Amino acid sequence: MQPQTAALEQYVQELATQFVLGADQEDGPASIAQMLGTLGRISETARAVGSPAVADASGELARKLQSADGDNAEGGAAQSSRGAIQSGIEALQRAVGMLSTSGAAPAANTFGSLAQDLELVSDFIVEAREHLGNVESQLLAIEQDPSGTGPLQSLFRSFHTIKGLAGFLEFREVQEVCHDVETLLDRARNNELEITPEITDLLLESADYLTHEIGRIEHCILGNGTAAPACPDALLEKVRAVLEGRSVEETPEAIEPETVEPEAVGEAPEAEPAPKSAPAAAARENAAGAPCPTQQSPVNGNDGKQLRGDRLVKVDTGKLDYLVDMVGELVVAQSLIRHDPAFKSTTDMRLQKNLLQLGRITDEVQRASMAMRMVPIGQLFQKMERLIRDLSRKHGKRIELETQGRDIEMDRNMVEELGDPLMHMVRNAVDHGIETATEREASGKPPVAKVRLRAQHQAGQILITVSDDGRGIDRQKIFDKALRMGLVESTSTLTDNDVFHLIFEPGFSTAEKVTDLSGRGVGMDVVKKQIHKLRGRIEIASRPGQGTDFLLKLPLTLAIIDGLIVKVGGERFIVPLASVREVLQPREGMITTMENRAEVAVVRDHLFPIVRLHQRFEIEPRSRNLLDGLLMLLETHGRTYSLAVDELIGKQEVVIKNLGETFRDVPGVAGGAILGDGRVGLILDVDGLYKGSRNA
Repeated sequence: MQPQTAALEQYVQELATQFVLGADQEDGPASIAQMLGTLGRISETARAVGSPAVADASGELARKLQSADGDNAEGGAAQSSRGAIQSGIEALQRAVGMLSTSGAAPAANTFGSLAQDLELVSDFIVEAREHLGNVESQLLAIEQDPSGTGPLQSLFRSFHTIKGLAGFLEFREVQEVCHDVETLLDRARNNELEITPEITDLLLESADYLTHEIGRIEHCILGNGTAAPACPDALLEKVRAVLEGRSVEETPEAIEPETVEPEAVGEAPEAEPAPKSAPAAAARENAAGAPCPTQQSPVNGNDGKQLRGDRLVKVDTGKLDYLVDMVGELVVAQSLIRHDPAFKSTTDMRLQKNLLQLGRITDEVQRASMAMRMVPIGQLFQKMERLIRDLSRKHGKRIELETQGRDIEMDRNMVEELGDPLMHMVRNAVDHGIETATEREASGKPPVAKVRLRAQHQAGQILITVSDDGRGIDRQKIFDKALRMGLVESTSTLTDNDVFHLIFEPGFSTAEKVTDLSGRGVGMDVVKKQIHKLRGRIEIASRPGQGTDFLLKLPLTLAIIDGLIVKVGGERFIVPLASVREVLQPREGMITTMENRAEVAVVRDHLFPIVRLHQRFEIEPRSRNLLDGLLMLLETHGRTYSLAVDELIGKQEVVIKNLGETFRDVPGVAGGAILGDGRVGLILDVDGLYKGSRNA
């Protein structure tokens, strides 16, 4: 691609961004003026490369913008103006795309590199077929009631989704057809075009083409031979004729491809010479004869096995959650039977054997049901890639995102809940951590900064690390801001970890001015609340001038928890195992008081505040002497304290139960669980327990 052509593509992309951002703002005239300036640069570059098509499309769009500016001044209809501008931008994108294709080298393979991933293609085939089924039903609904807007909007979304997925996997023919059909439907949405029976036939023909292409892709992936893509030029000509107000009756029919049997793989069919006036078609025909990826890359093939998509069934998430809840009830019922005194005293060996088999089956069902809720965290990382790209362009910083552990699986609900915290942490890294290219070069760093996302398993938990190689956290700057906000005192002696965790306080921000990226002190507060809601913890490590690491420690699932059962008086509680650092028997001289008020435990020359569990819940303990009980060292949000209990009963995996609206906000209680004997044990909120003791 020529440098000037690449510049044209960049200008058009900037123009589209300006249009999208300006559509949600009140300063319409300023946005239009900005777009007109970009169009001027596009026109100049188009003339320089000798492309009258791009220059004409640019001039037409400029006239639409000037007309929209006049409508705004006179209070005209903004919706129709935006539709016209969007159509103009799409026409300009097509013109630049044709220019890029004409100068591009012929494609070397039918599929792009991402399309070599069997799992991605399987998901694409399943979703595309679902949307194509929706297309036919919605077109029939439009024929029955042409005035309805719901089916038209649904049609637009279906083609738009298929286009996006096809573009991601580099299925160019599918993407190109969907793009032009999407433009046609957008005209209809904006009341610029009426859906006639002829247009309905054309849309059905487009759906048939896409169905054929999806089948061809599946055929290739299965390793059953190669097939050239059906040339969509005739179909595209029909769609563009409708967009331009021309008749479609005289346009030629689409060309059907020839299928090559598996024995002929390696001998690509000789493509017919393409007309000089159609370089894009030539590129497609050159690509058509390339072998399927399964033949070129046997590693990525499936040796003719069934495609994963054929074995997928979409299930409503509500039904899935209900299934998991019922399996949890089954586990509880099985535990009740196992701990029943009548069962323990029985001498019937056959009964014991059958109940043990029931226990094994129950465990397998529980593991299988939990696995159905697990999804790869890679989909969350993928969203961050787009965020990094947009933020780096907007703020003039050169940033690359590196990811590791995309295949690590987590509970679906947790992945959804992690979206906002991860977004805020990445935004914080870009704004506060990453320097500009000039600043980095001045300090001897590479001009391109790195933001890294890494996921890994560790001791039954998921660890997610968000790190950057920026300037690091300025400890003194944070302390000074906290001092001005009254969060600390000038005489406070805080560790680096204590100071770093001040950034999670509500309203805390070191930004000098409020921007659309930061400055309001909301983002990191959201991170803390969400991670706490997920029963997770955050650790921070920072090196001045080298960067910062945020470590999120999260459970695998929100439905089941590993806990230690402890006893205080006649009550039993469940302490999340992930928060337990150590359990010890206190000795003489280990317990002391500070300022004759606060009790602390001295463990290996470190002081840990003591929280008496019986005092928090007003329970009569077995003994008020701490030396007669146990101390549990618990970690929460960078702090460690000791919890005094009477007795440790054992470890158990329990199903978490919601306590309902009445007990939702009880400090120190995260939920409940039915124990083996049928009694309810309260699951402790380790963080709330510590805060409650300080406020008492």
